[in-house]
Amino acid sequence: MPNMSPKKNPMPTQEPSVRAHNFDEVALGYDEAVAVDEALRCLGCKNMPCVGACPVNIRIPQFIAKIKEGDFEGAYQVIYASSTLPAVCGRVCPQETQCESKCVRGIKGEPVGIGRLERFVADWHNAHSDAVPETAPSNGHKVAVIGSGPSGLTCAGDLAKAGYAVTVFEALHTAGGVLVYGIPEFRLPKSIVAKEVDNLRAMGVEIACNMVIGKTLTVDELFDMGYEAIFIGSGAGLPNFMGIPGESLKGVYSANEFLTRSNLMKAYRDDPVTPIMKGGNVAVVGGGNVAMDAARTALRLGAEHVYIVYRRSMAEIPARHEEVEHAKEEGIEFLTLNNPVEILGYSNPDDKRDPKNGFVTGLKCVRCELGEPDARGRRRAVELPGTEHIIDVDCVIMSIGTSPNPLIKSTTAGLDVNARGGIVVEETTGATSRNGVYAGGDAVTGAATVISAMGAGKTAAKAIDAYLKNK
Repeated sequence: MPNMSPKKNPMPTQEPSVRAHNFDEVALGYDEAVAVDEALRCLGCKNMPCVGACPVNIRIPQFIAKIKEGDFEGAYQVIYASSTLPAVCGRVCPQETQCESKCVRGIKGEPVGIGRLERFVADWHNAHSDAVPETAPSNGHKVAVIGSGPSGLTCAGDLAKAGYAVTVFEALHTAGGVLVYGIPEFRLPKSIVAKEVDNLRAMGVEIACNMVIGKTLTVDELFDMGYEAIFIGSGAGLPNFMGIPGESLKGVYSANEFLTRSNLMKAYRDDPVTPIMKGGNVAVVGGGNVAMDAARTALRLGAEHVYIVYRRSMAEIPARHEEVEHAKEEGIEFLTLNNPVEILGYSNPDDKRDPKNGFVTGLKCVRCELGEPDARGRRRAVELPGTEHIIDVDCVIMSIGTSPNPLIKSTTAGLDVNARGGIVVEETTGATSRNGVYAGGDAVTGAATVISAMGAGKTAAKAIDAYLKNK
């Protein structure tokens, strides 16, 4: 019997008062009975609007049909045919603006919990199956992938399935890119990412860490080493700042640095190798998912008060609704319609190392109102004269976006980039201006979603396969 409930089955979570003090995963996942019940909400539409809204075109009705039958492994295999990172996507993909936004059940109620079902299926497979992916017969061709984030891992996986010898070059000491340095443990456990990377290794993909392409090796040198095509999925790790006074004070971080120190360098430990500010009052400037991650991490590191400072209203905040609600439940305060104009601080005369730079004591903001829409359709934040005020904080985390790192473009002749530093590609193939070089993900678009980066990796893998076969 179909389940005609207008609401999704709720996702079990840790209690807010408990989870705010640990790094364990917040969402606990469906059990088998709840997953089947949620799957029964799917109508199995023949035109499958949800599939068209998925950047990697997962056959959503088909995998949900397998769940209805209790064939959870079969459901996993349906997903895995399109996505090499199902356990990741089930956790961090913004389904509410993609596949679930087109679900027919969402017209008169809530859409089917597609993301929650994808997570369930992936977790069930990881818990019950010891099988490892098979290595495809070699086709004799070599491809290099730069970056082990979602676009790079997806491209590598699809090429490995087609028989290519693939090497992924990662600048950091751990594979996973933004999945390990940018997304906190309480949203995406590192063991999940490691499992997906291990699956790629089982398929024959070689992972080479501590390799900064553009410095350790150049794109030209990779071609000289016998790689016949190269995919650039190096992400957008260059943080943006506002350019306001006080950004050089101690206690000012980019969200990238703050999260990398905590997530990858384990700065939350009692004896960290990499230090990080803990305790006090923290202001996070920005309203995206990264801002939510930084704020919730600061809280778990012992901050007394954490503020999200955002120049627009709650209606315009770009972070996922679920992440905003989790942050509110945990006690994070949202100071909307506030725009920072200066970071205040004082100099410590005892600090002989850097007497010019002091320590943060506050964040000066000006209140705003919403004006006319900007070029992207979002209403502008208009500052109100005479409304300056100071927020008492000891730490300021800037989360206002990132840009592609210029290292590869500066060391690669013939590679066109746009005014924002993104690599210019042909939209349907990911081909760059350099023959045999493809790119995708944040290195092209700037900071975007995991699933859109994965879609770009799939597009490029298909194009690389066609290019090398024709070559």
